[in-house]
Amino acid sequence: MGDVPARMTKGERTELGQLIRKRERVMKAAASQRSAEMIAELDRQLATIYSFDDDEVWKQAVNIANEAVVAANATIADRCKELGIPAEFAPGLNFGWYGRGNTAVASRRAELRRLAKSRIEAMEKDAATKIERLSLEAQTEVIANGLESEAAKIFLSNMAPVETLMPMLDVQEVKALVDQKHRDRDY
Repeated sequence: MGDVPARMTKGERTELGQLIRKRERVMKAAASQRSAEMIAELDRQLATIYSFDDDEVWKQAVNIANEAVVAANATIADRCKELGIPAEFAPGLNFGWYGRGNTAVASRRAELRRLAKSRIEAMEKDAATKIERLSLEAQTEVIANGLESEAAKIFLSNMAPVETLMPMLDVQEVKALVDQKHRDRDY
């Protein structure tokens, strides 16, 4: 936002405050829409089935494999004749294209979707928090521009940021809490 060289009028501050809140709502709606688009794209990817003839290299590989299966089955049939195994009981080889990978299994698709949805929800919440923070900063700047009394300016400057209200954890503190929990349980 930067420094504003002149004071804004009360009407300008009111209009800017309304605009900032509207932008916040629209940006949150856009984040929600983006989440839905991400889920839809994931579903599309999970549902995709690749045909061997979609790609020339895959097609050639399948042809090579089919030729190898035909040759191997001929060898197996010859050996079965030598061993006296009737043709209807003879073993053989099959080859098939697996066009979906592990997403062909419904439980795997569900697991991947659940994990992705959880991650996307976390990303949306993070975006909403950032949007709210930016909105608050903009609103604070607009209001600060209209403050006239020294008392109001001091009050605004003394408002505690979240980092003060919620300091970072110290690993030693966490270790002490866990150790205490174990000691309490042992008694």
